[in-house]
Amino acid sequence: MAAPAPAPPAGARRPWYGQLYLWVVTAIAAGVLTGWLWPSVGTALEPLGTTFLAAIRMLIAPIVFLTVVGGIGGVDSLGRVGRVGLKSLLYFQAGTLAALLVGLIAVNVFRPGAGVHADPGDLHLTGAAGQYVKEGQDQGWWHFLTDLVPSSAVGAFAEGDTLRVLFFSVLFGVALKAVGPVGEPLVDGVHRLTAVVFKVLHHVMLAAPVGAFGAMAFTIGKYGVSTLTGLGRLVGLMYGASAFFVIVVLGAVTAALRVNVFRLLRYLREEFVLVLGTSSSESALPRLMAKLEGLGIRRDIVGLTVPTGYSFNLDGSSLYLSLAAVYIAQATDTPLGVGRQLGLLAVMLLTSKGSGGVTGAGFVALAATLSTVDAVPAAGIMLVFGVDKFMSECRALTNLAGNGVATLVIARWENALDTARVDEVLRGRAPGSERDHGGGTGPAQPCPDRHCRASTHTR
Repeated sequence: MAAPAPAPPAGARRPWYGQLYLWVVTAIAAGVLTGWLWPSVGTALEPLGTTFLAAIRMLIAPIVFLTVVGGIGGVDSLGRVGRVGLKSLLYFQAGTLAALLVGLIAVNVFRPGAGVHADPGDLHLTGAAGQYVKEGQDQGWWHFLTDLVPSSAVGAFAEGDTLRVLFFSVLFGVALKAVGPVGEPLVDGVHRLTAVVFKVLHHVMLAAPVGAFGAMAFTIGKYGVSTLTGLGRLVGLMYGASAFFVIVVLGAVTAALRVNVFRLLRYLREEFVLVLGTSSSESALPRLMAKLEGLGIRRDIVGLTVPTGYSFNLDGSSLYLSLAAVYIAQATDTPLGVGRQLGLLAVMLLTSKGSGGVTGAGFVALAATLSTVDAVPAAGIMLVFGVDKFMSECRALTNLAGNGVATLVIARWENALDTARVDEVLRGRAPGSERDHGGGTGPAQPCPDRHCRASTHTR
């Protein structure tokens, strides 16, 4: 049985020019300038961003499968797995409700759509927006249940659907645990294979600056900074409300856990920068899981909470839903009283689920909501379509923060959160901190030994 590799010295730190987040930030700035000064060049660089995202998504399904199966295989009872899953879903629903309320209150207080006076009859659904609305109209509130079970195990991995992969992974992990000693060699193999896959991820992440440069150059080159001027109030409100949600709402949650939210955000800064550059929270999913294990959180909790949260705990997307729906009503002079807004909120509690990883997920969920309640003209989506790309970064950043905090909450709920250790790691004083990952150029490496799988870095 292979022994776990020793942790690097606590004082080891890469030089400033070797920090991944610095290179990604530089690439984002270069992408903005390229798209602004040479729009045609920026638009042509789209393949750089899409190829990098494809490489990351290529690894998400196997990482989710291996982490979930390895986590379940390492627990002492299957009852704990069910308990963690149930607690996660309960917290996710509470988080979604809080995010929806923040968006609802913000849009009613600041009223960014007042004075637009758009005529719904003059709005026509065209291009990608029309396709998103069609998908939303065909999508019932129960879609996250009907889409849960894959038509085949191989198909779930081929399609890269995180929710379906998670469903199959849980079933496989439970079965592996249920067979007892017969499955132990497979559990050991899963942990060894996990180490290999994370090493592949480490090499893929070296291309992150290139991917961020291409994605940002394309966004600015295609949509232009000038697109923000017409709907600047809406975009500003989205970012302001999201910042309030993360710092105040999630900050209150972490404070109750005796964790400093600003230190947590700093600990995850490389993941935030990566999400900002790629406009996709999926790009940081594997690294987020590794970083949370680095805080000493059990692998089964991380493996169940984070992938599930990417489909059921979309705080940023939920905030956007309530904000955008009421904005459209304000802009089209559609009466929307308190009762109707609460009705919208109730529907959004369902339509906001299960859309993680879907292209145009925000628009699909918004269209599904508006078509369900029929209180706001669905064609009004065209009013926000032009700046949706700029708000998608905000949604993804907030989703990432929400899932990081959710994992801490579930760990505390399970009496498995060592706040003293978490504080030490966040301060950079303990193994598992960013300092011990070589300056953050790669994720934490999982322990290949089944005897140390409860915590990746606790040796």
